[in-house]
Order: sequence, then C-alpha cells, then structure tokens
Amino acid sequence: MSSSLLGKRGKVIIFLLIVAAAIFFRTYKISEFPPGLYPDEAVYANDALQAWETKDFKVFYPNNNGREGLYINILAVVFGLFGASLVTVKIITILSGVIGVIALYLLAKELFNWQIGAIAGWLYAISFWPVNFSRIGFRATLAPTLMILAIYFLVKGLRGKHFWNFAFSGIMLGLGMYTYIAFRVAPAVFFLTLVAYLWFVKKDYLVGKYKEARLYLARGVVLIMLSAIIVAIPLGFYYLNNPQDFFGRTAQISIFSGDQPWLTLSENTFRTLGMFNFSGDGNWRHNIAGAPLLVWPIGILFLLGFIRAWFKLVKHKKDHGHFSVVQTLLLSWFFLGLLPVVFSSEGIPHALRALLVMPPVFIWAAEGCWWLYCELTRYHAQAHPYPHRALLANTLVLLFFLVALGALEYNRYFHTWGKNPNTYYAFNGNYVAIGQEINALPVDTPKYVLVKAGGTLVNGIPMPAQTVMFVTNTFTKEKQTAKNVHYLLPGEETSVRDPRAHWFILD
Repeated sequence: MSSSLLGKRGKVIIFLLIVAAAIFFRTYKISEFPPGLYPDEAVYANDALQAWETKDFKVFYPNNNGREGLYINILAVVFGLFGASLVTVKIITILSGVIGVIALYLLAKELFNWQIGAIAGWLYAISFWPVNFSRIGFRATLAPTLMILAIYFLVKGLRGKHFWNFAFSGIMLGLGMYTYIAFRVAPAVFFLTLVAYLWFVKKDYLVGKYKEARLYLARGVVLIMLSAIIVAIPLGFYYLNNPQDFFGRTAQISIFSGDQPWLTLSENTFRTLGMFNFSGDGNWRHNIAGAPLLVWPIGILFLLGFIRAWFKLVKHKKDHGHFSVVQTLLLSWFFLGLLPVVFSSEGIPHALRALLVMPPVFIWAAEGCWWLYCELTRYHAQAHPYPHRALLANTLVLLFFLVALGALEYNRYFHTWGKNPNTYYAFNGNYVAIGQEINALPVDTPKYVLVKAGGTLVNGIPMPAQTVMFVTNTFTKEKQTAKNVHYLLPGEETSVRDPRAHWFILD
C-alpha cells in the first residue's frame, strides 16, 4: 500500500472497495440477521410510527425510560417514505454505519496518512463490533458517527482548512446530544484537545504568529460553541423543564446507587479495559457472548497502537515541550468515552455503552498495523538484494491479511453468531413469529396476547410486547380494536369467555 505502488486512481479504488465492504457487511441478509426485533428496537419504531401518523415530532420521547428524539424522528420520516417493516427499521443505523466508515477513513487520513485511513476504514467496515450495531435499530449507533464527524471538522478547522469547518463541527456536536447519554462526554474531549492545541501553538509557532493563531483558535471555539448551542437549544429547554429526564436511566444504573461504589468502579474499569482482548460483553445481542470485542489479530494491533500512543505522547512532550495534539485527542476520546461504562452497575463489560470509543480503537489498530508493515518492510529492504520486490511482497502480504480478516469477521457474524440459537432468543425472534402468526389470522378472530414477561410499562403493558405491537401495527388502543388484538396482564385472562379466542403468550 505504498504510495509508490499506487497512483491516485489506485487510492480511489481502495476507498471504493472499503465503502463496498461497509455496505455489504451492513446489508447482506439484513432480513435474517439479526434474527428478530428486540423490544427496545420496537419501541423506537412504534414511537416513530406514531410521530409520522400524528406529525407530533418530539425532542424527547418518554417511553422506555426516555430517549432523545433525533433517531426516532428520522425513523418516522423513513417510515413515511418507505413504509414500516423489519427491514426499514434498520435503514438509519445502516446508513450511519456506512457514513461512519467513510468519516473514519477521512479522519485517520487527516490525523496520519491515507494508508492508516484506509486500514482504519477497512477494519471499521468489516469488524464484528461496529457491523453488529450497524444492523440493530438502536439510537446509540448514531453517536460514534456524529463524534467522528465532529472531530473531523474540528481537525480540519484547526489546520486552517476553511474556517467554517468549526461551524460544521459544532453542528455535529449539537446533534450528538440528541443521540445517546454517553455522547455527553464529547465536550470534555473537545476541551482537552483544544488545550493541547493551544499549548502546541504557544510552543511551536513563531513569536510573531502566536497572537494571530491564538485569535484564530478563539474565534473557532466561539463558532463551535454557538453552533452546538443553537442546535441543542430545544433539547436544553426540554431538560430545563423536565430535569428528571436529564439523568433518566443513568441514575438508575449508576454505581453510586449501590454499596461500595469505588470498589465497583475499580472492578468495572478492570473488566472494561479487558473486554477488547480478553473477556467481552456476555450479552448475545451485543457480542458473541464472552468473546473479546476485537478478534485476536485486530486486538494485538490495537494494543500495539495503544502502547505507541502513550510512548509518542511522552516522547513528544520531551522533544517539543508539549503533548502531541493527535494522541491527546485519541487518548482523551478513549478514556472519557469509557466513563459511561465504568460508572454503570449493569452488564459490565458493556459493548453498547462503549460504542463511542470504537473510532479511536480502530484508528490505533490501523496505526499499529501500518507501523508493523513499515518496520518489516524496512528490515526486508535492507536484507533483500531487490528492495522493490521486498516492498511488493510485504504489500501483498498486508492486503492478504486484511482480506483474510474480512473473511474471518464474515464467518463470526453470519455463522458463529448469527446462526446461534442464543442470538435468536436475544432478539426475541419468537415474538416476531407470534406477531406474524397474528397477522395471518382473520380480522374477526379475537387475538389475545398474555404478557407474562416483565419490563418497563409502556401504555400500561410491559415493554416486551412492543415487538408484537410493531409487527402487527397495534401500538394504539384504536389499532388494537380495529385488528381485534387484545393485550392482557397475568390474571386478566380469567375474564375472557370467548370460545373463538386465539391465545398467545409472551414470557
């Protein structure tokens, strides 16, 4: 992948192959994998259907412990354009995943070089962790993509490539606040990065240029803040009037809601840092239960890049008198992004809550891969009588390695994970089957769904029923009456005397 072996056309071809891989991994057999529709996905979809039908688009939707409205409102428009189905419910996350791959390629290219950008983009396109969540209808999947875009435009702005990049960065930052609670650490990442940049400006700029650079930075920061605040104002006003929703589920699952919070914090930190290479999320919805989030070759490259990040941070301070801006950005992004995980008391390690750190993880893996390639190429070039042949051979090995990783991750997602019975039940595939069975019955046949499964109440019915409600389009009382579908709680079934009734049990 040396620039000497590839012209501009070759780079474009590689970029297009990366995008094609991202699209393939996120759309192939989308109607089969994941094999069902988890109730959390269904409640998003039902709220979106209601929003489209009533044209009542909300900043915040209170159902299911409350959710910021960006994802649901976009999904409502998707349903309006393409109809509601088990496939269209995932269009947004698929698009977000593909855009995230493109954005990560551009960001890594901006931070390092096009080779690291290409490797990072490829790993992000084919790896199980980002692929899996790009195929699930969760609002959280928007967070890493918006974070990448916010950082990308920030970096472009800091490098003087059009001042309005700061405005775009602020817009992405503001939109991110409408996605997932974990995104709230983003301003802290911006702050530390900008402090490191200001330090760099002070140390490395010519004396005559320092004031000019500082003024440029100050104007950029103001533009970021104004753009972010303007975009986030509606959500801010909502939280001002409904402060209980600002914390929502965070307060319920915080380590401070239990005993010995600091002991829990240390245990959570240890287990969370180990999830990348040793023991990962045990939830089949999020992962091959218990497996590391990174397949072992990528995990090793990640560790290599992570260690090099610390080394370069310290060395840069020693050589230049200030910390590396790039490594400050990546390290603060990683550690601050993990805070929502380690401060929670549920499901540790947790791949979903850690989505925000996927970009730096795969950038480090790409950086580690490129460093290893360069070192091996340098060594072989010195020992080989024909250096260009050594370069070509190493490049072919690298390409074969990356393609082999794609094949490995394909097998892990579509076979090892996708065909496992645990995955079917983790996504409530049996609930989807019940909904389809109800749809096959005549309208004049009374259908009774006894909801024994527990969960947060949505319109008086436990949340697990949301899957059946979406499949049958019976979220509201009016639709339930029209389709002759009745949802009952345990004990209420004794009042039903209709001999024509068809019964279904959710447990």
